[in-house]
Amino acid sequence: MKKIYLSIALALFISAAMAQPEPKAIYYAVSFPNAVHHEAEIVMTIPQAPAGVIKLRMSRSSAGRYATHEFGKNIYNVKAFNVDGSALMLKQVEGDVYEIPEHGDVLKVSYTLFANWTDGTYASVDLSHAHLNMPAAFIWVVGQDKRPLKFEFNDLEKYGWKVATQLKHEGSNIYSAPNMQYMMDSPTELSNFNETSWDVANPDGKKLRINLTVHSDDDQPTIEKFGTMVQKVVEEEKAVFGELPVYDFGEYTFIDDVYPSNSGDGMEHRNSTCIVQTTPKVGGNEVRLLGTFAHEYFHSWNVKRIRPKPLEPFNFEHADMSSELWFAEGFTQYYGEMLLVRAGFYTPEEYTRTIGGLVNTILFSPGASKYPPTQMSRNAVFTDAGVSIDPTNYANTFTSYYTYGGAIALALDLRLRSEFNLTLDDYMRTVWLDRGKVMKPYVVADLQVELAKVTKNPKFAADFFNRYINGIDKNNYAGLLEKAGLLLRKSQPAKAWIGQVGAFGIRGRSGQVRTTATDGFAIPSNTIMGTPLYKAGLDVADVILKADGKDIKDAEGLNEIVAGKKPGDKITVSYKNRTGQHETVITLEENPAFEVVTFEKAGKTLSKDQEAFRTNWLSSKSK
Repeated sequence: MKKIYLSIALALFISAAMAQPEPKAIYYAVSFPNAVHHEAEIVMTIPQAPAGVIKLRMSRSSAGRYATHEFGKNIYNVKAFNVDGSALMLKQVEGDVYEIPEHGDVLKVSYTLFANWTDGTYASVDLSHAHLNMPAAFIWVVGQDKRPLKFEFNDLEKYGWKVATQLKHEGSNIYSAPNMQYMMDSPTELSNFNETSWDVANPDGKKLRINLTVHSDDDQPTIEKFGTMVQKVVEEEKAVFGELPVYDFGEYTFIDDVYPSNSGDGMEHRNSTCIVQTTPKVGGNEVRLLGTFAHEYFHSWNVKRIRPKPLEPFNFEHADMSSELWFAEGFTQYYGEMLLVRAGFYTPEEYTRTIGGLVNTILFSPGASKYPPTQMSRNAVFTDAGVSIDPTNYANTFTSYYTYGGAIALALDLRLRSEFNLTLDDYMRTVWLDRGKVMKPYVVADLQVELAKVTKNPKFAADFFNRYINGIDKNNYAGLLEKAGLLLRKSQPAKAWIGQVGAFGIRGRSGQVRTTATDGFAIPSNTIMGTPLYKAGLDVADVILKADGKDIKDAEGLNEIVAGKKPGDKITVSYKNRTGQHETVITLEENPAFEVVTFEKAGKTLSKDQEAFRTNWLSSKSK
């Protein structure tokens, strides 16, 4: 009998649970009465408010961004009140956290948002648009992240704005998200943008709509022409994976904002991407703008669906750390540039400059010589647009996981082609089918398993990951590039070189530390480990007074002296710092930087095998 009673009780419990109404959406009304001064007024209504103390907070991180950002600093006039308008007690318990101790079943929270930074991370409001990255704009209820949300965008007619977003359009000016994670991943642009769209068919015959919205000083025909160029990029990326992802609501939207005062950026999202560019307009700059589109769109597979496990789910209360960014961002960096060659926007010879940049980064940056790409990935919590005012030693301790990973992708692609008659496309497609398409997050070890699977060679996969991913060994780029008829050679053979300050040469640019000098050249940032400058004991803020007996006033003066020397020559340098005036001797060296050129440009004979290898690598794969 006990079993019968238990069964009846369980059935009643399940029936009661099923009868519970779906939670009502948390509702945001967004208005812009003071857009001219970059303010938005936001009112959040919380129906079916949970009992007890309600905690509200602004985010400290943003989807696609790995460092901490204090979005709470840009909201003020925060107030809470009952649905009848009576005020509620609101306590600010941290800079970006608020608590409401007592409340009714329905309550409202209002605040002013100041927004004046147009990029992929922050928000901006002016008379031309409202550019909303959701974590930077909207306060949220802690513990209510599974609830649906709705947004009412007001003043659209007043300013002549339309809405570009991956949020679901519910009608009129109302949009929705099924939960907080989806909302945070849905940037929204309100402006009088131009738009063009096209359909792409997947192998199963289902069509997906691609939208290009551009807020810029261009006319509609210019954006339509640009859309045909973006379409070529989409097709080449589809060819890598064999299909497009199935986008929510059947659509993917490029949200592009183009204006000189913007802060350039690109930020991937699940069904859209937010691209911010700093050219005066699209027209006349189409090809140079495509790189960001190619990179961010590749993310709709790699990152948003082929997902690093540490980023799933994304935590908006602090920086999100991942050891996998060399793959998530770095392999995307490689494809974003290489696919523009396949799409016909750059020639293989033009692409050699990009290859040279990747090779120089991995072979000569101190960070890559000392730390594996997994460590550089974890450093993203500090370096991914992270904000600090104190100097760092990143010039000697950090190499971007974008270029580090891009160089590894280049080597792996060439090795798969030459050693296995496979391609990096085969590897990416395997990872997509096993991980991304089924939304099964990965860690570094899983990527090794996938490489072993596609090559049918676990020994090769283990060696590659042990040496180049978890270790600091470097591939033989000269030998690999030669297979494609590309020559890796010194860019400035027999030329004297004094070292770099952030790049391959002295540059008179602003640096990490404030430096002023009226009687010499103040070194603007850290000297690079292993360079003649570094070996001679010179560093940031040292003021060079004389070199080779000549007065030095700026970087150009020092470079002129070096240009008249040869490797092995010595230059006596007088300099001063807080410890007084000093003298040192700098022994000049040959510039170690490489360049990549085609065999044809180098006057070498291109073999049929090399020509076929290059063609198979860089020719179009779209049908």
